[in-house]
This record gives sequence, C-alpha cells and structure tokens, in this order.
Amino acid sequence: MAKLKTGLVGAGVFGGYHAGKIAGSEKTEFVGLFDPDAERCAALAEKHGVQAFGSQEALFDAIDAVIVACPATYHEAVVRDALNAGVHVMVEKPLALTGAGADQLAELADQKDLVLQVGHQERFVLAAMGLFDIPEVPTRIEAYRMGPPAPDGRAGDVSVIWDLMTHDLDMVGRLMGEPVSVEAVGKRVHTDHTDEATTQVKFVSGSAELTASRCAPERDRRMSLTYPSGVIAIDFLTRAVENTTPFTIKMDVSDTLPDPLGAADEAFFAAVLGERECAIPGHEAALAVHMAEQAELSALHTLGA
Repeated sequence: MAKLKTGLVGAGVFGGYHAGKIAGSEKTEFVGLFDPDAERCAALAEKHGVQAFGSQEALFDAIDAVIVACPATYHEAVVRDALNAGVHVMVEKPLALTGAGADQLAELADQKDLVLQVGHQERFVLAAMGLFDIPEVPTRIEAYRMGPPAPDGRAGDVSVIWDLMTHDLDMVGRLMGEPVSVEAVGKRVHTDHTDEATTQVKFVSGSAELTASRCAPERDRRMSLTYPSGVIAIDFLTRAVENTTPFTIKMDVSDTLPDPLGAADEAFFAAVLGERECAIPGHEAALAVHMAEQAELSALHTLGA
C-alpha cells in the first residue's frame, strides 16, 4: 500500500507530539514540516530525518495531507491555504476564531472533496468511556477545566475560551445539539485576554454551565451530567465516577485507548486513505466555534471591552 505523503505546520510543543505520530505511523511517509521559526523548524526536522521547508507553499506542493499545529490565530488562514492547494487537513482546535470562518472552511473542504478533521481528541476518550452510547439526552451538564498558568505562556495569543473551554463546548454540542443561547462572564489575570470564564449554554433539552481557567491555584477537571434516569459525575484527575444511571461508564480506557492523540491522527490518516469516515469533520467542529465566539463576545462585554 502506498503511504500517505504527510507534512506538519508548526514545530512547537504540540507540533512535536504530532511529528512523533506521523513518523511512527505505518500509513504515512513523513515528508517534512514548516514553521516560521527556522531554527525550531530545523531542529524538529533533524530529529525525524525529514525536510525543513522554507515556506508552507513549498510544503503543500510536496504532500497529500498535513497536520496543522500552529498557534490558534493562524489556523483559519493555514487551513484555507492547504485546502486550496488540494491538501487534506487535520487542524488542532479551534478550527477558526469565528463561526463564519469555520463554516467557510468546512464548505471549502466539501467543495474540494478533501478531508478536514479537527483535533477535538477528547471525543475519542468520551466515546471509549461510553458516553456517546447513552440513549438519553442530558438535561444538565456542568464542567470544570481549570489549572495554573502554563509556564511557557502557551496559548497566550487567545482567551481561555478558545484555549481550554472549546473542548467542553464541543462536548456539550455533541451531546445536546444546537444551543438556544450562550452567555459568559470572564476576567483577565495574567494575559491581555480572558483568563477565566464561566459560560451558560441553554438548549431545548436543558442547560450547561462550563468553567475554564488558566489562572487557578491547582488543577481541577470534573464533569457532571444529569439525565432523566440519574446523574454521572466524573473526576478526570482521580478517575472517580459516581453513576446513578442504568448505563455503564468505563473510566479506565487505557486498554482500548492508550493514546488519544495517536488515535486521532491515525483516524485522520485512515479517512484520507478512504478506510473510514472522518472522525470529527469540519462542519461538526464548527458548532463549537460558533458557541465559543458567542461566549467570547459575551465575556468581553462583561469586561467592558
């Protein structure tokens, strides 16, 4: 079987993770990567014995598929350029920083018959746990995703809503559908953007309250889902689960999903090769972008911005 000629845009921390997945896959030929930081690009390319390209255009000319792991502010432009070059794309979340931009990228991928997968890897975890198999729609979801500031200032180019809360916005959208309304409050602490936010999302079936922080004194990663038949409360750090529903939830998924990022990348490669449907297509991921945009605007309003 011919291997998929694959490249990478972004040689930062997450780019390094994805580089290892591309290099280690039996489905891919790792052609090379591009990062505007030439020194960082050369170092990661040398590590994997691939080419450090001088421009993303040159990279796109040499490959069939690309993983985009650059800062979020550049996602939309890089993905659009890749699709216009005829390259299949997997992009880290968020797909774009506006709902209109996300919709346009999803439409462009469809028009060009290209795979556009978005890196909401936590969907793989929730699926392995069994949450997507529950035949009831939640009436209430509460989620907390909090932690101290990143020591390297990672993701400081966007707010905590785009950085962290987007995971939970994607989750509630996947479980509860289109929202009726999205409102948020936030505060700035150590960046020029919102560093802590709480978002209220109303659905036809119920509501969700999501809190995300990158200025908390310690990590907190919990989720509670209320169903007509009971409640599932999960602490992702301690792996404790309280479940009063009749449905089975598996907290330890290490036997079936030892590497969520690797599973997401392999799913992308398989989709491009026609072996499966796209796991998280652009038109699905656009819903989280729309919700994040509404939350961002609402939070900025509370800040007087």
